[in-house]
Amino acid sequence: MTPQRNTEPGAEAELPEYAGHYRLESCLGSGGMGVVHLARSTSGMRVAVKVVHARYALDPEFRGRFRQEVAAARRVSGAFTAPVVDADPDGGRPWMATLYIPGPTLSEQVNRNGPMDADQSRRLMAGLAEALRDIHRVGVVHRDLKPSNVLLADDGPKVIDFGISRPRDSELRTETGKLIGTPPFMAPEQFRSPREVGPAADMFALGSLMVHATTGRGPFDSDSPYVVAYQVVHDEPDLTGVPGSLAPLVRRCLAKDPGERPTPDELMRELRSVSAAYDTQVFVPAQRAPGAEESSRAPASDARETHGGEKSGAREEATAEPPADASGKRSGLRPGRRAALVAGALCLAVFGGFTALGAFDDTSPPRRTAAAQSAPAGSATWETVPVSGDSGVPQCTYGVGKLLCAAPGLVFALDPADGRTVWRHDVAPGTTRSEPPVLSAGLLHPSLDRIGDLEALDPATGEPVWQLEDTPAYDGVRAVGDTLLLTRSDGMVTGVDSASGETRWSRRIPGQAVPYFTSFGEEEPSAYATSPSADGNSTRVTAVDPVTGDVRWDAELEGSLTPVGAADGHVYLVADGAVHGDAGAVVRFTPGTGESRRVTLPVPVPEAVAGVHDGTVYLMGAGGSLAAVDLAAGEQRWRLETGVSRGSVPVSDGRHVYVAAPDGRLLGVDARKGKLLGQTRPRLGPQSDRVPATLAAPVLAGDRVYASAPDGTVFAVDADDPAAW
Repeated sequence: MTPQRNTEPGAEAELPEYAGHYRLESCLGSGGMGVVHLARSTSGMRVAVKVVHARYALDPEFRGRFRQEVAAARRVSGAFTAPVVDADPDGGRPWMATLYIPGPTLSEQVNRNGPMDADQSRRLMAGLAEALRDIHRVGVVHRDLKPSNVLLADDGPKVIDFGISRPRDSELRTETGKLIGTPPFMAPEQFRSPREVGPAADMFALGSLMVHATTGRGPFDSDSPYVVAYQVVHDEPDLTGVPGSLAPLVRRCLAKDPGERPTPDELMRELRSVSAAYDTQVFVPAQRAPGAEESSRAPASDARETHGGEKSGAREEATAEPPADASGKRSGLRPGRRAALVAGALCLAVFGGFTALGAFDDTSPPRRTAAAQSAPAGSATWETVPVSGDSGVPQCTYGVGKLLCAAPGLVFALDPADGRTVWRHDVAPGTTRSEPPVLSAGLLHPSLDRIGDLEALDPATGEPVWQLEDTPAYDGVRAVGDTLLLTRSDGMVTGVDSASGETRWSRRIPGQAVPYFTSFGEEEPSAYATSPSADGNSTRVTAVDPVTGDVRWDAELEGSLTPVGAADGHVYLVADGAVHGDAGAVVRFTPGTGESRRVTLPVPVPEAVAGVHDGTVYLMGAGGSLAAVDLAAGEQRWRLETGVSRGSVPVSDGRHVYVAAPDGRLLGVDARKGKLLGQTRPRLGPQSDRVPATLAAPVLAGDRVYASAPDGTVFAVDADDPAAW
């Protein structure tokens, strides 16, 4: 590879060929601190690598600032940033690799296509408010939010460049001689007392950024940074041209007193009240002809100047077609440029419940989509809201010809053909719902994830068949085959006949102090229990016969492992990487032969959940990484960055992979190539600043995929054609 030339004045003549094991392919942008390159990992994954200029690599203070940026970026959820893949702040040339995010910067978007309209701006403001809330909640203050530090990705804005000062970008200095921001987007307190800057400074920057997005200029304009600084501290902002619906919110963000500015949560609530038609629609990828993507890309050297006079460190060329709106029409942007249509309420990587829409009575008919009206028999789509507004995300399973669902305090059955409610059954107050109801021995068991009495229902009518009282002493309950396994905190396990509620056996499991079981619907199902060694270097895996409680096999396997699937005589497990909770490898163990096969992932998948289909393990991680690992071939087939903060357990039929997002979207991905084919619209409840604690996995049955959302909706779509969703 020919060394790359850097055209920045005064920069080193040649740039390195590699940063770590990432091969640098082209220059995406340059700033005062370093150069951002498009690069590829050993596996071929595209990343953006920032390499610090050689002249700053010798400065201990700059190295410290770079370490701070790496640490800050790692602390923030990947939903609203470019997640850090790797970094070496102590190398000869410090560098950091983040995921490569397609999309222009806000600076490029405004320069190329002009100011945004009111709807686009409202979505941008809401997306950035969510991003700042995510950033601030982990104790990070960005301090340099500006158009060149906002990437407009398919699923919303991404905030980049944490904690890096750019000493050559302005003549303005602090008393230490180091720039602490970009004057047109700095808050008054950053000039008055830069060491006491808090989260409110980012809200001021958001106000300035929104003026730029809607007018093409800033609220304080001058060629001199000193004049801009004076205006920021003393003058009122110029909001001429800002949409009337947003101007009051922008003015509040630009308040001189930090205490008078809204918090991100307050801003999101205000934005919801701006318009009754508050739109949370995200971009759905358009289908392109072969080669369209490559031919429509702008060259990486097409850099634009931002309002502050700084070159974009933007990692990405502007990409192809403008998105379709809800009616399927293309937006009025120039061909070959992506519109900055940003999701107004993206999913957030936080914990907590979700409050859904208002109550619907039992007679409410399902709402049909336009596709349902013209769809052929057997493939119609539908949606319905069968639960009250405070019941959260329904958890569903399929069986006995029905869609069987549970929500707190309620179990119900839907007709899978049209979403009609077949029956409802109230369960004991205080019941939690982190899993769908389970069919075992022909009966429906709705209470396996609650502390309280167990009961079994007739799945055809919802009528109780039997109830087992005095079960609160059991910490864990799992249905395996036609047996319920109840685990006490002292390690005693009791097997209960699912059909009658009668006790079959009670014993301790050798080698498992307190076994909590998993199972995977095998033809002859086993209950799997694991216990890691004290040093975490190995895991004991035990397979138990659920009918008798006998141990079928027992193995000591390398690494800290979690079973995620079993089929065709193999058990599939995920191994933690160097960071606890991150998937670093996938293991296939064959009990019949004792053979173990391990595939190490090129890049760990953080906080992964996994599903298995036909020998391939699909991993969904926090921050949006979706990876496919083929155990037969012994390799990671592909990895896709979906952009969602986290996702449900992936479900596959071999052709597609389906994942549910916290905002109610269902994503469909090509199982062979790892390409996003389509996604449904978001279905957010009224409290869209909260996300569900547990995501409901999609349900595959026949030619349909069934999913549920935070607004209480259960819906069906055609499994064969995600692009039409």
